[in-house]
Amino acid sequence: MKNYKTKIALFFVALTTLVSCNKIKDFGDTNVNPADITSPSTSAILTGVIPGLAGWAKDNSAIVWIQYNSETQYPSEGLYAVASTYFGFGSYTGALLNLKTIKDKSSNADEIAVARILTQYIYWHLTDALGDIPYSQALKGTVPGYDKQKDIYQGMIAELKAAKNQFINSGALQGDILNGNSVPKWIKFANSLRAMMAIQLSKRYPGAAEYAATEFKAAIADGVITSNADNIQLNYPGGSYKNPFWADNDGARDNGESVQLYNMLNSLADGRQAAYGSSNIPVPYGLNEGDINNWIKANVNWSRTLAPNQRLETSPVYFLTAAQLFLARAEAAERGWTTEDATSMMIQGINASFAQWGLALPPASYFTQSGVVLNGTNNMKKIAEQAYLASFPNGRAGWNIWRRLGYPVLTPSPAPLNPAHVVTPRRYTFTPATASTFSEYSLNPAGVASSIATLVPAGDLQENRIWWDQ
Repeated sequence: MKNYKTKIALFFVALTTLVSCNKIKDFGDTNVNPADITSPSTSAILTGVIPGLAGWAKDNSAIVWIQYNSETQYPSEGLYAVASTYFGFGSYTGALLNLKTIKDKSSNADEIAVARILTQYIYWHLTDALGDIPYSQALKGTVPGYDKQKDIYQGMIAELKAAKNQFINSGALQGDILNGNSVPKWIKFANSLRAMMAIQLSKRYPGAAEYAATEFKAAIADGVITSNADNIQLNYPGGSYKNPFWADNDGARDNGESVQLYNMLNSLADGRQAAYGSSNIPVPYGLNEGDINNWIKANVNWSRTLAPNQRLETSPVYFLTAAQLFLARAEAAERGWTTEDATSMMIQGINASFAQWGLALPPASYFTQSGVVLNGTNNMKKIAEQAYLASFPNGRAGWNIWRRLGYPVLTPSPAPLNPAHVVTPRRYTFTPATASTFSEYSLNPAGVASSIATLVPAGDLQENRIWWDQ
């Protein structure tokens, strides 16, 4: 998203080309550039889009807000700096526009279905970050209206169903570096996204007969991820394309394992600490620059995010996992949405999480301790905390769990930068017009106004709640 100015410039060049096409036809081949690409390689476009999506599965701000990470120098996100703006427009002129090209230009039904799924994956993250955004009218060459988040969610789930039904498994899918050109994995991804989107609406639709439960059950029935072999993960080759967590620790080392995460693992004697951190010295959360600098000097062996063997150049980044799906199913069972056994689903989720990191499965005693066993006391809290632990280091996934369920209980920074912002953010804010010519405020002020009017309380603040969080 940092290259948004270049993407926007290319976007407007493309628009100019499209508008001028009729004039070119009028003059035959006179103005046709023989070197111009009129039939793009859609498989190459797909390959190019996928690596950029790893940022959604990491989210450098949310990973700090949710206290998977603590900042070890130049603290800002953990002090709730008001610069937590989110340039959604760049996603429209970048990945979403490229995926639209695939849908418009490809003749491969499987490739189009993949592009449809990835499009909804991006919209999911955009709306969860901001609330109401352009959706149904986006990328149509006009200034779009901002759709209500309720309508966006229903649209995303419907589109994922349609994409799933479009697959013909012709064997012609190419360029898929996420799922290895496997149509069955893409179908499970689409169904799993539907399930996760449905569970995200539990605040708005809590009842077993309501929309969220109905869609969740339909997604499970259609077949979701149930094995780590089907995890949606981007495997890095190393060399010029390195795992981003490796890159984080290769240079400045701005983040470490947060004391919040460490304490939760330690209280349960949880073996995942061997994968999630590099030592037993977690980093305090939310200290100002002077205090964290002094602490780092006194604790040179502080715990880095992920153990060294889990952040190699070639380590994967996980988009969606079996552990996350099983724990969502545990929550749905606890809510009475399904007839599945909540305890069985939670145990399978925890075991899948351990296995995902190459760890020995926890002993039977792990599941009987008071902080884990579903015995009718704080069951939803226990499921939420296990979902939080299993989602690490996906900052966006952990943030969604906390925003929706209120767990784990977070202790805010003791040293916020601004007295007006002293609690954990619940959304990103739109980029102000003063910060960029291409901000949403500059390009579509009416749309932004309609979006922030739906927040609670109304207004473009990082503490305000989007629709499903109300």
